[in-house]
Amino acid sequence: MQDKPTLEDTLGLMRELRKRCEWDASQTHASLRPYLIEEAHELDDALRAADDGQIREELGDLLLQVLFHAVVAEERGAFDVHDVAESLITKMKARHPHLFSHGAREPWERIKAKSRNSIEDGLPVGLPSLHRAHRLQDRAAGVGFDWPDVTGPAAKVEEELCEVREQLELQSVSDSSSGAPVYDERHIVLEGELGDLLFAVVNLCRKAGVHASLALDRANAKFARRFGVIEVLARERGLEVTSAGLEALDALWEEAKGRE
Repeated sequence: MQDKPTLEDTLGLMRELRKRCEWDASQTHASLRPYLIEEAHELDDALRAADDGQIREELGDLLLQVLFHAVVAEERGAFDVHDVAESLITKMKARHPHLFSHGAREPWERIKAKSRNSIEDGLPVGLPSLHRAHRLQDRAAGVGFDWPDVTGPAAKVEEELCEVREQLELQSVSDSSSGAPVYDERHIVLEGELGDLLFAVVNLCRKAGVHASLALDRANAKFARRFGVIEVLARERGLEVTSAGLEALDALWEEAKGRE
């Protein structure tokens, strides 16, 4: 039985492609950035679908990107894939002192906080807002700035919702007096209050052991699925979704929910 390929085999293949393929040879760290982002999203889609075949394939595509960047760096004389491995091993051992150096067990975020200058250090600029909120709250909790249970975050959500309702009432009065939405200081304040509400909801999710982005993914999928049923039912009954009206659509929504 033939042995399975090793990571060294994949590294050798990448080096060969850099020598023999014109396209591969022309790539740089900068030119590869879009592909890394795309492959990460494709892997995320496979994970969401729990499709093992796709997960396997997309992990390979993502590994290709890691090897690609490592070989480009190797050619520049900056570092090679073994240096990358060394950095990873060193970091993981430092963050698990109770396993590798007879140290005391410490929360992950508390260990990482010792090497940061600020709570935002190391967070990617392009990190999606929901994920960024979760990570900021994780980091704050890691140094002790956290509620003991979900009661505090839940109360904070209610508090922020009350503040949003107050601003919505003010916005409604302003809109009704002018006949059109007013995008002025009040709108900016409302935007801030809604942001506080979202941040509080993310914190409640985190404290409940749920990642807000995954929860929202599930809600998005549920809404799309149910609204798809509405569209099918409307066509079957000769209704135009665009003109059926809220009452008719709401009835179809309840029917779609009942079919699940």
